[in-house]
Amino acid sequence: MKKERLISEDIIKPDDEKKLKTTSYHINNRFSWRRTFSALQHPNYRLWFWGQIISLFGTWMQTTAQGFLIFELTHSPAYLGYVGFAAGVPVCLFMFYGGVVADRLPRRTVIIFAQTLMMSLAFILAILTFTHVVQAWHIIVLAFFLGLANAFDAPARQAFLLELVDRKELVNAIALNSTMFNSARALGPAAAGVVYAMFGPAWCFILNGLSFIGVITALVKMKLKPQPKRVQSTSTFSELKEGFKYSLSQPMIRAQILLIATINLFGISFVTLIPAWAVNILHGNAATNGIMQSARGFGALITALFIASLGSSKYINKLITIGIFSLPVSLFFFGLAQWLPLSLLMLVGNGIALILVFNLSNAIVQNIVPDNFRGRVMSIYSFTSFGFMPLGSLMIGFLAEKFSEPSAVIICSVITLILSAMIAMMIRKIRL
Repeated sequence: MKKERLISEDIIKPDDEKKLKTTSYHINNRFSWRRTFSALQHPNYRLWFWGQIISLFGTWMQTTAQGFLIFELTHSPAYLGYVGFAAGVPVCLFMFYGGVVADRLPRRTVIIFAQTLMMSLAFILAILTFTHVVQAWHIIVLAFFLGLANAFDAPARQAFLLELVDRKELVNAIALNSTMFNSARALGPAAAGVVYAMFGPAWCFILNGLSFIGVITALVKMKLKPQPKRVQSTSTFSELKEGFKYSLSQPMIRAQILLIATINLFGISFVTLIPAWAVNILHGNAATNGIMQSARGFGALITALFIASLGSSKYINKLITIGIFSLPVSLFFFGLAQWLPLSLLMLVGNGIALILVFNLSNAIVQNIVPDNFRGRVMSIYSFTSFGFMPLGSLMIGFLAEKFSEPSAVIICSVITLILSAMIAMMIRKIRL
């Protein structure tokens, strides 16, 4: 049936038909575990996959340890929000320009520079912590520069996938990207909890710095096909304007960006509070914090593998709808839970719902956008993650300080449910 198509013809403007002939979406309704790792047949993607999984493992170790360290330094949930907000400021300022850069310069070069900056920041934080001079403001400043690196890294990384795999493998590659991200999220925080408890946070930061060597080496070793040089005929502002105009002209892209913005602002900002939750609500320690972070990653990992096996199934539209509604529901019950096993169960459910929405939304957008707009459109899409989540972190940190951690989570879950339901109805009308 037409409404079961992932990309229906009625959302494509007539003047985009020629551009989108190269973005045809191959419908395959069969579920097959054999298809789970099909993108790994491409040598460049294999290098990317293994390099990224090493780097992301370190990133999650640092993220987990950094959150607990700043809570130990300040004993304030609001400071957890300040770190997230500081990381988001440069994203708000430079992410869209990062999309133009991703369309103008070799994307591999952009990613290597960004990853090198991230590695340097990890080593700086490790040195500050080893020497026992680290303060809360140090972490906030370093978070700002990490956000600056992400502003250029994220659009280039999103647009880089089609240089690594054939278009027919794009959905599988997106799902495997999520698999490696969530494998690291499932294992990294738990490892960080153990390392933090046994050796201190500095070792988490040094291991993260070393982990970037893997992805940088992988990028250097890739043998990429020459990409056609794009003639720069307009100014940066004009190219940004073109990217916004195209994104707003496509109803489905517009709806997906609105959905991801809503979830990042209200639906996942609770992650900021997990260090405080582990101590204040569950009366735990750094290990408890790590286990809670890993529970979300475990649920997300299972779902990412499932989506990779699903390919471009006709059930994708139904699955994203399930994710839209189950995410705020799991968040609501997490807000009520004050017993570790129940909290972990709700976090697993939250991870499942989150990946259903994020992966499938990403696949929809990537299959609509033509290549010459890919960097700019993906910068707008990425902005909703890196720009809106820090705002959500600041907001939920304030609510937790003003009321309590559970109250803040419940408030955000209700807002997410209402707004997501409205957007889901909007998406359904686009398909009909």
